[in-house]
Amino acid sequence: MRTDRPPSGPSLDYHLVLPAPGDHGAEGLLVEEFTRHDDFTTTGLHSVGWTPNAGWWSSAPLSRGLRTDPAVLARVVPIARVDAAAAYRRLGGGHLPAEAVLRTHFRDHQAFAAAPPLRLGPTQPPEGFQERRVYRVLFAKDLRADQVATLRAIWRTTDGGTAGSAASGHHERGGHQFSWDLRRVGHTLAWALDVTVLMGTGAAGAVRSTLTDLTHLLRRHGLIAVTTERFC
Repeated sequence: MRTDRPPSGPSLDYHLVLPAPGDHGAEGLLVEEFTRHDDFTTTGLHSVGWTPNAGWWSSAPLSRGLRTDPAVLARVVPIARVDAAAAYRRLGGGHLPAEAVLRTHFRDHQAFAAAPPLRLGPTQPPEGFQERRVYRVLFAKDLRADQVATLRAIWRTTDGGTAGSAASGHHERGGHQFSWDLRRVGHTLAWALDVTVLMGTGAAGAVRSTLTDLTHLLRRHGLIAVTTERFC
């Protein structure tokens, strides 16, 4: 069964919106939340912007722009909620509302085109597993060489990774096995995190938790999530 719903819990993504070139200081905030199918693939995006003069406003054009326009992308920086709260207070907004309150400001849901999982290569899981899934999380912005080195250290990447992989890792969680590779895609214009999941007998919530954790880690290194697709 697939449903169009946001994930539960503290799942909002926060961004600092910088001023136009030549200006100084932050201009405002952008808050986003992906809606997803039960298998964690993306169905759409909620967003809202805030600036001191205008308050909360529909930011669908800004969300689209930061994923398609390099000039807009250059002015948006992913940040943690604690940093968003500090910027909100510094810009005169006071105490940043709770996430449940922020969701009430969402007005224009941007639906993503729906498509069944692509079938690339064998889908039969190895013996002892019930299902094999392959996800791709696409990201905008770029990583510096030192940031890639940090990710390699965190994930304990070895030199025997998949061809074209800049960093890779693996772990077991909730009865499932996960392995992933971070690589440049689109003629080096974007980054993709390819995650292979061998589903065991545990609850599927471990898939959501792992993909969420990996996405948040890459956000902390400056990347902006675009969508999550499934290949099989």
